[in-house]
Amino acid sequence: MTELIPSLSLDNLLNQRHAVLERIQEASRLLREAYTMCQAAHLRFPNLGYHPEYGKEIRLEDGDKIAKAVDASAWHYLMQASGTRSFLDAAARAQWDAKIAAHDVPPLTVANIQATFTSLYESRTELFHRGVINLFRQLSWDYQTNSPFQFGKRLILHRLLSLYGRGFALLNTHACNELDDLLRAFCVLDGQPEPDHRNGMHQQLSRAREVHEHALVTPYFVLKWYKKGTGHLTFTRLDLVAQLNAILHRYFPHAIPARQ
Repeated sequence: MTELIPSLSLDNLLNQRHAVLERIQEASRLLREAYTMCQAAHLRFPNLGYHPEYGKEIRLEDGDKIAKAVDASAWHYLMQASGTRSFLDAAARAQWDAKIAAHDVPPLTVANIQATFTSLYESRTELFHRGVINLFRQLSWDYQTNSPFQFGKRLILHRLLSLYGRGFALLNTHACNELDDLLRAFCVLDGQPEPDHRNGMHQQLSRAREVHEHALVTPYFVLKWYKKGTGHLTFTRLDLVAQLNAILHRYFPHAIPARQ
């Protein structure tokens, strides 16, 4: 397990989880005792607020819900710390995030951690390849069901900007998410760390537009945008593009090459 999640003591994490839940249970016991004392003294018990987790307010007496909320945060941390999230495609990330938000997680035990991350680690290549295929489907205007082509030297993003009367334009969040997926794929293939989500394509493009730039240069592509809302992307690392196409060809060996 240490190979899957380096520099992380699972024993320490589980001990801390146990200590947190113990203290919450003790706090709940003390509050119930205080409530009984208030009633006996004809006092009004104050309406205490509790820390909301993921937008949900959990009462101290809801022991199972508290444990699931704590465990959900631990699973989220483990996914980040293990680096496994880098290999998940957008669909798998969304599914994982939805389960965390809903606290739909298994109890945090060594056995469950071992089983979950071993499965993810063993399927990381398949998940990454699935992400490349889905990314191609999203980005390529030449895509046809069951007959994919391949990445060429350039891509056209038809809705990089959403236009709103009198030339006012906003960045299309969906297009920016696709560009984040593309940048992440290049980083994985290039052996580089996954980009910090706080400095994603939406943030980078916003800063460029604020200073009236019309192009953004990254280590892997140059992106230019135009008043009609389109974006023209030119790849600068064709060796990595070739690796993306090799993944596509592996799954679709009879695909027709893209038109030049």
